[in-house]
Amino acid sequence: MDVELEQRRDMHKNNDYGGSLENGHGDNNVDDDGREKRMGTLMTASAHIITAVIGSGVLSLAWAIAQLGWVAGPAILMAFSFITWFTSTLLADCYRSPDPVSGKRNYSYMDAVRANLGTIKCRFCGLAQYVNLIGVTIGYTITASISMAAVQKSNCFHKHGHVFNCGAETSTRYFMMIFAAIQIVLSQIPNFDKLSWLSIVAAIMSFAYSSIGVGLALAKVGGHGGHPTTSITGTIVGVDVSSSEKIWRTLQSIGDIAFAYSYSNDTLRSSPPENKVMKKASLIGVSTTTVFYMLCGCIGYAAFGNNAPGNFLTGFGFYEPFWLIDLANIFIAVHLVGAYQVFCQPIFSFVENYCSINWPSSGFINTEHELNIPCYGTYNVNLFRATWRILYVILTAAVAMTFPFFNAFVGLIGAASFWPLTVYFPVEMYIAQSGLPKLSARWIWLKVLSWVCLIVSLVAGAGSVQGLVEELRKV
Repeated sequence: MDVELEQRRDMHKNNDYGGSLENGHGDNNVDDDGREKRMGTLMTASAHIITAVIGSGVLSLAWAIAQLGWVAGPAILMAFSFITWFTSTLLADCYRSPDPVSGKRNYSYMDAVRANLGTIKCRFCGLAQYVNLIGVTIGYTITASISMAAVQKSNCFHKHGHVFNCGAETSTRYFMMIFAAIQIVLSQIPNFDKLSWLSIVAAIMSFAYSSIGVGLALAKVGGHGGHPTTSITGTIVGVDVSSSEKIWRTLQSIGDIAFAYSYSNDTLRSSPPENKVMKKASLIGVSTTTVFYMLCGCIGYAAFGNNAPGNFLTGFGFYEPFWLIDLANIFIAVHLVGAYQVFCQPIFSFVENYCSINWPSSGFINTEHELNIPCYGTYNVNLFRATWRILYVILTAAVAMTFPFFNAFVGLIGAASFWPLTVYFPVEMYIAQSGLPKLSARWIWLKVLSWVCLIVSLVAGAGSVQGLVEELRKV
């Protein structure tokens, strides 16, 4: 991460809003720091957290609990929930520096890391963030294609019956190409990241397909087709899996649960103090999410037992009512079409700003060409922006086609991002800002938490890598 680039972008933003204050003219539309007035409240912050956290990660929870069992599964899910909430409260105190109430605002995660931990760790934070964003866009390509293929598969079963080999006619790679083609078009839309309706659509889609999944699982549990095998320890060695598979799948399932938890900040009003409001919002948001996750994971496990599918919506053993299965998978695909853009826009912005600043005289990078489009008006075409965004979408689709394995890839993303972004940086920033004495009781407790989470992330990552390798052998 180029620190100079970040600083220039901050200066540009300050110039956008700060002129009227510097000249002595107050403006009701700007905040006390000269930026656009923040209107976030406890309710909107809680809603944003719920919307951000509940996503495609919920689809793998039934499989994860099937590997862990009735005791370890819910316990580990609750442990991740507590850790996410706790570290989010530490992060809330770092929104302002050096004082959490009256200090200078940090406008991004990286700004907070730079203010509390310095430039070098800021660069590591940037690397972790962008690697995570790239991984998520690849994961979304895989997930969306699986859902698209599931629609075709359920319609095939409905038309030809369950004895027909519908799986042989379904290729996720074909749907990955369709998904990539859609993203190539959407990635050229200017200011796509500022379309506020995306969050609303994402929230509706997330709750819709998750609720359909829970409803279908409940229907299966209450049905008359017998009850699948479940156990306290999950999949049974010698029956469902071998001893080595049990170990690797257990580790991979931890990564899947880690992927299900992520975090989002909101632009809160300055009064009451943002950190206090954000802590309450985190409690509401993470608690609500955990209840929903428990429903999806536990009811999904009860419905499918130790043979729970990796994606509990696309792997249903029954395909009726087929239209409801189709609807749920369409919701997933629609959600991920927009979510892909939400996650790739920061990557686009960083690369384009970096190149513009470092090669200011390049016409290919900086020249805007006006194109008149009927019924739209003037559209500015930048050859570098258009070319590089197309190449990025193609690259993520190519990686997804190479590793089209939902659970293993999701577990790898979760394992790689959970420790640095959810645990390490919030803990280190809190220690630095609060000035905790070294080797004090609280300092030791926080360090132990960080190291334990690092070990968990490493073993979960190892399990996911082994899962990818094993899946590749089967291809």
